Amino acid sequence: MGIVRLDAREVTPESLRGAIVALGNFDGFHRGHQAVVGEALDWARSEGRPGIVATFDPHPVRFFAPESPPFRLTTLDQREELFAGAGADAMLVFRFDAALAATTAEQFIDLLAGQLGAAGVVTGEDFTFGKGRAGNVGVLKTLGAEKGLAARAVGPVSEDGEVVSSSRIREALKDGDCGAATHLLTRPFAIRGTVQHGAKLGRSIGYPTANLDLGSYLRPRYGIYAVTAVLPGGTVVHGAANLGIRPSFDPPIELLEPYFFDWSGDLYGQEIEVALHHYLRPEAKFDSLEELTAQMERDCLKARELLG
Repeated sequence: MGIVRLDAREVTPESLRGAIVALGNFDGFHRGHQAVVGEALDWARSEGRPGIVATFDPHPVRFFAPESPPFRLTTLDQREELFAGAGADAMLVFRFDAALAATTAEQFIDLLAGQLGAAGVVTGEDFTFGKGRAGNVGVLKTLGAEKGLAARAVGPVSEDGEVVSSSRIREALKDGDCGAATHLLTRPFAIRGTVQHGAKLGRSIGYPTANLDLGSYLRPRYGIYAVTAVLPGGTVVHGAANLGIRPSFDPPIELLEPYFFDWSGDLYGQEIEVALHHYLRPEAKFDSLEELTAQMERDCLKARELLG
């Protein structure tokens, strides 16, 4: 299910001008983000306009603090699919670079109303934009009105008395709390990547794994997880995965290594998406391959049981 991907540096096609735009980072596309996007798409439909979801890539934090540890909850491709699933007509990508960082709040509103031809914009109440983060919802409403751009803001969404936020989801994942992360995201946290060749150690002990680099994703708690995966062609499989540095093997390499139950085939060089459902245990170092294999057998039994 594809939608149009637009580059904010280019003029919007005529068919998508006059759109209502949901504007934010939307990294996790969690319950709070879904509320902002839902408001924009409802508004668009009520006026017979296109509904567009805008996002920033790379994340502004990556531009301003390039040394910060990986923190992403989704890739751009994953966001595009999530926005399509929500009913958007297009995804608008703002490439966050020095030029965008230097754009003033007023220039940014000009860009939305002029080059991009938006009729309305919806953000979260705490959204800031423009050089020095000088723009906020008030500025957007006031300056936008002068330029024919209507603006609405959506308040935060709370769950269990706390605001749903990407940082709350990151903390849950760092704690190995898959249940909390899944609840706030409305889906399990999933890592997508291309399967790479490893040392074939898993294969030698009867547990061949599909090795994925963690890339720019947040690092969840290291350990063993019960997982599901979507393979090329849409096949869904169950499995158990090691996420971490494999302390029983040298040298330590940070990987996500899922082993899939009742499945065999060659996935090298192909893209798969692995979702984390349950945290089983921390990583451990074993004195022998026999000990490791026995523990893996227990992990797989536990994962099968939890995944039903």
